[in-house]
Amino acid sequence: MDKARIRAITFDLWDTVFIDDSDEPKRKKQGLAPKPVERRNLVQQFLEHHEPIARDLIDLAYDTTDAAFRQVWYAQNVTWTVRQRLWVLLKGLKRNLPEPEFDELVRLHEEMELAVRPDLAPEVAKTLSSLQGKYKMGVISDAIFSPGRALRQLLADYDILKYFSSFIFSDEIGCAKPNPAVFEAAAEGLGVKPGEIVHIGDRELKDIDGPHAVGARAVLCTVVKDRCSENTKADAICSNFQDLPAILEKLNKQ
Repeated sequence: MDKARIRAITFDLWDTVFIDDSDEPKRKKQGLAPKPVERRNLVQQFLEHHEPIARDLIDLAYDTTDAAFRQVWYAQNVTWTVRQRLWVLLKGLKRNLPEPEFDELVRLHEEMELAVRPDLAPEVAKTLSSLQGKYKMGVISDAIFSPGRALRQLLADYDILKYFSSFIFSDEIGCAKPNPAVFEAAAEGLGVKPGEIVHIGDRELKDIDGPHAVGARAVLCTVVKDRCSENTKADAICSNFQDLPAILEKLNKQ
């Protein structure tokens, strides 16, 4: 049975459109601590406005909260918001902050990658421009620390927000890839059927198995990092964004 023609493309963001942690050398050059250290510094600073606290307790609480986040992310396909993560962390420390201070602590976590931005993957902006008008395009991204509103701002800062007409972020929809609801919502937002979508991403479980479960096609992106290409079930592999238009045309002929 012939597959439906591809009418829409959805893109993962981290290590697909953006190079994850490419902001760290920039932070170092500016004399800033790495993001994981800076997050803990912030928690310590806010708590010590009220009462001293040992750094090893903060590190233990942060490590535990991060481990719990990853368990929920992979086992339940849910990404806790930064607010939820910090609430759990403070509860574990048996500490509280006044609501305005807690709000500010959350904001500083969420906007850290807006202050020092990660780089775009090579050629992705040119490729998006070349695909404009040929396909509908959307974003499907799990939100780890940067929420949907911050990710939209990052896309806008690089002048590529304009290429997308649908945005599915895990903190906004309440579930994460590979939950079928994520890809079904993307199809609805783009005005197409799931089988008319091809999803581009770098993780086998989330970006290949997820779209396949709803009848969409999937392209494994190895432009930034090759995690699993040897054993991938993807319909195609993209190692250079300049090749993506030809890959899509080939898929449409199959």
